[in-house]
Amino acid sequence: MSVIKAEKLSYIYGENTPFRKVAVDNVDLDIDEGEFIGVIGHTGSGKSTLIQHFNGLLKPTSGSIYIDGEKLWEDKARLRAIRFKVGLVFQYPEYQLFEETCYKDISFGPKNMGLSEEEIDKRVRETARLVGLSDSVLEKSPFELSGGQKRRVAIAGVMAMEPKVLVLDEPASGLDPKGRSQILGLIRDYHKEKKNTVMLVSHSMEDVAKHCSKILVMNNAKIFCYDTPVNVFHRAEELEQMGLAVPQITRVFNRLRAMGLGIDDDVYTVSYGSELLLKKLKDRQEGAL
Repeated sequence: MSVIKAEKLSYIYGENTPFRKVAVDNVDLDIDEGEFIGVIGHTGSGKSTLIQHFNGLLKPTSGSIYIDGEKLWEDKARLRAIRFKVGLVFQYPEYQLFEETCYKDISFGPKNMGLSEEEIDKRVRETARLVGLSDSVLEKSPFELSGGQKRRVAIAGVMAMEPKVLVLDEPASGLDPKGRSQILGLIRDYHKEKKNTVMLVSHSMEDVAKHCSKILVMNNAKIFCYDTPVNVFHRAEELEQMGLAVPQITRVFNRLRAMGLGIDDDVYTVSYGSELLLKKLKDRQEGAL
Protein backbone atom coordinates (compact mmCIF):
# COMPACT_ATOMS: atom_id res chain seq x y z
CA MET A 1 0.00 0.00 0.00
CA SER A 2 1.20 3.51 -0.77
CA VAL A 3 2.03 5.53 2.33
CA ILE A 4 2.47 8.65 0.17
CA LYS A 5 0.78 9.18 -3.18
CA ALA A 6 0.92 12.25 -5.40
CA GLU A 7 -1.42 12.72 -8.36
CA LYS A 8 -0.72 15.44 -10.95
CA LEU A 9 0.90 17.50 -8.19
CA SER A 10 2.04 21.00 -9.14
CA TYR A 11 3.25 23.94 -7.11
CA ILE A 12 3.93 27.44 -8.43
CA TYR A 13 5.70 30.20 -6.53
CA GLY A 14 4.59 33.76 -7.24
CA GLU A 15 1.56 32.90 -9.36
CA ASN A 16 0.22 35.95 -11.24
CA THR A 17 3.43 37.89 -10.60
CA PRO A 18 6.52 38.59 -12.74
CA PHE A 19 8.43 36.18 -10.44
CA ARG A 20 6.29 33.16 -11.27
CA LYS A 21 8.23 29.89 -10.98
CA VAL A 22 7.01 26.31 -11.40
CA ALA A 23 8.74 24.37 -8.59
CA VAL A 24 6.87 21.05 -8.94
CA ASP A 25 5.34 20.21 -12.28
CA ASN A 26 2.57 17.61 -12.71
CA VAL A 27 4.21 14.96 -10.51
CA ASP A 28 2.80 11.45 -10.08
CA LEU A 29 4.42 9.39 -7.33
CA ASP A 30 3.73 6.27 -5.25
CA ILE A 31 5.88 5.59 -2.19
CA ASP A 32 5.40 2.22 -0.52
CA GLU A 33 5.49 1.72 3.22
CA GLY A 34 8.86 0.60 4.60
CA GLU A 35 11.08 2.00 1.85
CA PHE A 36 14.33 3.87 2.53
CA ILE A 37 14.34 6.48 -0.23
CA GLY A 38 17.07 8.84 -1.30
CA VAL A 39 15.90 12.11 -2.89
CA ILE A 40 18.47 13.82 -5.10
CA GLY A 41 18.55 16.67 -7.58
CA HIS A 42 20.52 19.79 -8.34
CA THR A 43 19.75 23.06 -6.54
CA GLY A 44 16.38 24.34 -7.76
CA SER A 45 15.23 20.94 -9.05
CA GLY A 46 12.13 20.97 -6.83
CA LYS A 47 13.07 18.31 -4.27
CA SER A 48 12.68 20.53 -1.18
CA THR A 49 9.38 21.94 -2.42
CA LEU A 50 8.12 18.41 -3.08
CA ILE A 51 8.85 17.08 0.42
CA GLN A 52 7.18 20.09 2.05
CA HIS A 53 3.90 18.92 0.52
CA PHE A 54 4.07 15.60 2.37
CA ASN A 55 3.08 17.03 5.76
CA GLY A 56 1.06 19.96 4.53
CA LEU A 57 3.59 22.76 4.90
CA LEU A 58 2.71 23.68 1.33
CA LYS A 59 -0.69 23.35 -0.31
CA PRO A 60 -0.63 22.18 -3.94
CA THR A 61 -1.40 24.73 -6.63
CA SER A 62 -3.09 21.81 -8.36
CA GLY A 63 -3.24 18.05 -7.95
CA SER A 64 -3.53 15.93 -4.81
CA ILE A 65 -1.49 14.37 -2.02
CA TYR A 66 -2.58 11.24 -0.15
CA ILE A 67 -0.99 10.23 3.16
CA ASP A 68 -1.66 6.67 4.29
CA GLY A 69 -4.75 6.62 2.08
CA GLU A 70 -6.19 9.96 3.27
CA LYS A 71 -6.36 12.96 0.98
CA LEU A 72 -4.47 15.87 2.48
CA TRP A 73 -6.40 19.17 2.50
CA GLU A 74 -9.74 17.48 1.78
CA ASP A 75 -10.98 17.75 5.37
CA LYS A 76 -9.45 20.55 7.45
CA ALA A 77 -10.61 18.82 10.64
CA ARG A 78 -8.30 15.88 9.76
CA LEU A 79 -5.35 17.97 8.62
CA ARG A 80 -3.55 18.07 11.98
CA ALA A 81 -3.88 14.32 12.56
CA ILE A 82 -2.62 13.50 9.07
CA ARG A 83 0.35 15.84 9.50
CA PHE A 84 1.51 13.85 12.51
CA LYS A 85 2.03 10.86 10.19
CA VAL A 86 4.88 12.61 8.37
CA GLY A 87 7.80 13.93 10.40
CA LEU A 88 9.98 16.48 8.62
CA VAL A 89 13.51 17.26 9.80
CA PHE A 90 14.83 20.43 8.20
CA GLN A 91 18.44 21.18 7.35
CA TYR A 92 20.40 22.26 10.47
CA PRO A 93 17.55 21.21 12.81
CA GLU A 94 19.63 22.06 15.90
CA TYR A 95 18.82 25.73 15.25
CA GLN A 96 15.23 24.91 16.25
CA LEU A 97 16.13 23.73 19.76
CA PHE A 98 14.68 26.04 22.41
CA GLU A 99 13.80 24.19 25.63
CA GLU A 100 15.70 24.18 28.94
CA THR A 101 16.65 20.49 28.71
CA CYS A 102 17.07 17.90 26.00
CA TYR A 103 14.26 15.89 27.59
CA LYS A 104 11.82 18.78 27.22
CA ASP A 105 12.89 19.41 23.62
CA ILE A 106 12.37 15.78 22.59
CA SER A 107 9.03 15.64 24.43
CA PHE A 108 7.66 18.81 22.77
CA GLY A 109 6.15 17.00 19.75
CA PRO A 110 4.58 14.11 21.69
CA LYS A 111 3.04 16.63 24.14
CA ASN A 112 1.41 18.44 21.23
CA MET A 113 -0.08 15.12 20.18
CA GLY A 114 -1.94 14.99 23.51
CA LEU A 115 -0.23 11.83 24.77
CA SER A 116 -0.12 10.79 28.42
CA GLU A 117 2.92 11.63 30.55
CA GLU A 118 3.74 7.94 30.78
CA GLU A 119 3.69 7.50 26.99
CA ILE A 120 5.69 10.70 26.48
CA ASP A 121 8.38 9.52 28.90
CA LYS A 122 8.54 6.13 27.18
CA ARG A 123 8.95 7.72 23.74
CA VAL A 124 11.57 10.22 24.87
CA ARG A 125 13.77 7.56 26.46
CA GLU A 126 13.34 5.03 23.66
CA THR A 127 14.12 7.63 21.00
CA ALA A 128 17.13 8.89 22.96
CA ARG A 129 18.42 5.32 22.97
CA LEU A 130 17.91 5.06 19.22
CA VAL A 131 20.02 8.16 18.56
CA GLY A 132 22.69 7.26 21.11
CA LEU A 133 21.88 9.76 23.88
CA SER A 134 22.29 8.70 27.51
CA ASP A 135 19.81 9.50 30.29
CA SER A 136 22.32 11.96 31.76
CA VAL A 137 22.33 13.95 28.50
CA LEU A 138 18.55 14.26 28.65
CA GLU A 139 18.80 16.44 31.74
CA LYS A 140 21.34 18.81 30.19
CA SER A 141 20.61 21.98 28.27
CA PRO A 142 20.87 21.29 24.52
CA PHE A 143 23.10 24.35 24.28
CA GLU A 144 25.78 22.60 26.36
CA LEU A 145 26.17 19.86 23.75
CA SER A 146 28.39 19.47 20.71
CA GLY A 147 27.01 20.16 17.25
CA GLY A 148 26.55 16.47 16.51
CA GLN A 149 24.74 15.84 19.81
CA LYS A 150 22.46 18.83 19.25
CA ARG A 151 21.49 17.41 15.89
CA ARG A 152 20.71 14.05 17.48
CA VAL A 153 18.42 15.78 19.97
CA ALA A 154 16.63 17.64 17.19
CA ILE A 155 16.16 14.48 15.10
CA ALA A 156 15.01 12.57 18.19
CA GLY A 157 12.29 15.18 18.74
CA VAL A 158 10.73 14.25 15.39
CA MET A 159 11.31 10.51 15.81
CA ALA A 160 9.55 10.61 19.19
CA MET A 161 6.30 11.49 17.42
CA GLU A 162 6.57 8.07 15.73
CA PRO A 163 5.61 9.24 12.25
CA LYS A 164 4.84 6.67 9.58
CA VAL A 165 7.18 8.62 7.30
CA LEU A 166 10.37 10.33 8.44
CA VAL A 167 11.71 12.91 5.97
CA LEU A 168 15.19 14.33 6.53
CA ASP A 169 16.53 17.24 4.49
CA GLU A 170 20.35 17.01 4.37
CA PRO A 171 20.60 15.63 7.94
CA ALA A 172 24.41 15.32 7.81
CA SER A 173 25.04 18.76 6.31
CA GLY A 174 27.93 20.66 7.89
CA LEU A 175 29.21 17.75 10.00
CA ASP A 176 32.72 16.34 9.89
CA PRO A 177 33.17 12.84 8.34
CA LYS A 178 32.84 11.08 11.70
CA GLY A 179 29.70 13.01 12.66
CA ARG A 180 28.25 12.46 9.20
CA SER A 181 28.79 8.72 9.44
CA GLN A 182 27.23 8.59 12.91
CA ILE A 183 24.10 10.54 11.93
CA LEU A 184 23.50 8.47 8.79
CA GLY A 185 24.18 5.29 10.74
CA LEU A 186 21.59 6.10 13.39
CA ILE A 187 19.02 6.90 10.70
CA ARG A 188 19.74 3.55 9.05
CA ASP A 189 19.42 1.75 12.41
CA TYR A 190 16.16 3.60 13.12
CA HIS A 191 14.76 2.41 9.79
CA LYS A 192 15.80 -1.18 10.47
CA GLU A 193 14.23 -1.20 13.92
CA LYS A 194 11.01 0.70 13.18
CA LYS A 195 10.58 -0.58 9.59
CA ASN A 196 8.73 2.59 8.59
CA THR A 197 9.35 4.80 5.58
CA VAL A 198 12.40 7.07 5.57
CA MET A 199 13.19 9.72 2.96
CA LEU A 200 16.72 11.11 2.88
CA VAL A 201 17.24 14.30 0.86
CA SER A 202 20.91 14.60 0.00
CA HIS A 203 23.42 16.01 -2.47
CA SER A 204 25.74 13.08 -1.73
CA MET A 205 25.41 10.26 -4.23
CA GLU A 206 27.64 8.13 -1.98
CA ASP A 207 25.21 8.50 0.94
CA VAL A 208 22.09 7.54 -1.00
CA ALA A 209 23.90 4.70 -2.77
CA LYS A 210 25.06 3.24 0.53
CA HIS A 211 21.86 3.52 2.55
CA CYS A 212 18.80 3.70 0.29
CA SER A 213 16.68 0.99 -1.31
CA LYS A 214 15.25 3.40 -3.90
CA ILE A 215 16.31 6.75 -5.31
CA LEU A 216 14.05 9.57 -6.48
CA VAL A 217 15.76 11.94 -8.91
CA MET A 218 14.24 15.40 -9.44
CA ASN A 219 15.13 17.55 -12.44
CA ASN A 220 13.54 20.81 -13.59
CA ALA A 221 10.51 20.41 -11.29
CA LYS A 222 9.75 16.90 -12.60
CA ILE A 223 10.63 13.37 -11.55
CA PHE A 224 13.43 12.18 -13.81
CA CYS A 225 13.31 8.65 -12.36
CA TYR A 226 12.32 6.70 -9.26
CA ASP A 227 14.03 3.33 -9.13
CA THR A 228 16.57 1.10 -7.40
CA PRO A 229 20.16 2.39 -7.03
CA VAL A 230 21.39 -0.10 -9.65
CA ASN A 231 18.92 1.14 -12.25
CA VAL A 232 19.42 4.81 -11.38
CA PHE A 233 23.21 4.74 -11.54
CA HIS A 234 23.07 2.70 -14.73
CA ARG A 235 21.99 6.03 -16.25
CA ALA A 236 25.23 7.70 -15.16
CA GLU A 237 25.68 9.64 -18.38
CA GLU A 238 22.20 11.20 -18.16
CA LEU A 239 22.73 12.07 -14.49
CA GLU A 240 26.01 13.80 -15.27
CA GLN A 241 24.38 15.77 -18.09
CA MET A 242 21.92 17.24 -15.58
CA GLY A 243 24.74 18.18 -13.21
CA LEU A 244 24.60 15.23 -10.83
CA ALA A 245 27.79 13.32 -10.13
CA VAL A 246 27.44 9.56 -9.70
CA PRO A 247 29.38 7.98 -6.79
CA GLN A 248 33.15 8.08 -7.24
CA ILE A 249 33.34 4.28 -7.11
CA THR A 250 30.87 4.11 -10.02
CA ARG A 251 33.06 6.41 -12.11
CA VAL A 252 36.13 4.31 -11.28
CA PHE A 253 34.50 1.07 -12.39
CA ASN A 254 33.01 2.65 -15.50
CA ARG A 255 36.54 3.70 -16.43
CA LEU A 256 37.94 0.22 -15.67
CA ARG A 257 35.21 -1.30 -17.81
CA ALA A 258 36.12 1.04 -20.68
CA MET A 259 39.74 -0.10 -20.32
CA GLY A 260 38.70 -3.73 -20.77
CA LEU A 261 38.18 -5.04 -17.24
CA GLY A 262 35.53 -7.72 -17.63
CA ILE A 263 33.03 -6.56 -15.02
CA ASP A 264 29.52 -6.06 -16.31
CA ASP A 265 27.81 -5.19 -13.00
CA ASP A 266 27.02 -1.60 -12.09
CA VAL A 267 29.06 -0.70 -9.00
CA TYR A 268 27.84 2.05 -6.69
CA THR A 269 29.25 1.12 -3.27
CA VAL A 270 32.86 0.61 -2.20
CA SER A 271 32.04 -2.68 -0.45
CA TYR A 272 30.50 -4.17 -3.60
CA GLY A 273 33.38 -2.90 -5.75
CA SER A 274 35.88 -4.49 -3.38
CA GLU A 275 33.97 -7.78 -3.51
CA LEU A 276 33.98 -7.82 -7.31
CA LEU A 277 37.71 -7.04 -7.55
CA LEU A 278 38.63 -9.74 -5.05
CA LYS A 279 36.53 -12.25 -6.96
CA LYS A 280 38.18 -11.20 -10.22
CA LEU A 281 41.68 -11.63 -8.72
CA LYS A 282 40.75 -15.02 -7.25
CA ASP A 283 39.39 -16.24 -10.61
CA ARG A 284 42.62 -15.15 -12.34
CA GLN A 285 44.79 -16.89 -9.76
CA GLU A 286 42.81 -20.11 -10.08
CA GLY A 287 43.01 -19.88 -13.87
CA ALA A 288 46.79 -19.55 -13.72
CA LEU A 289 47.20 -22.75 -11.70
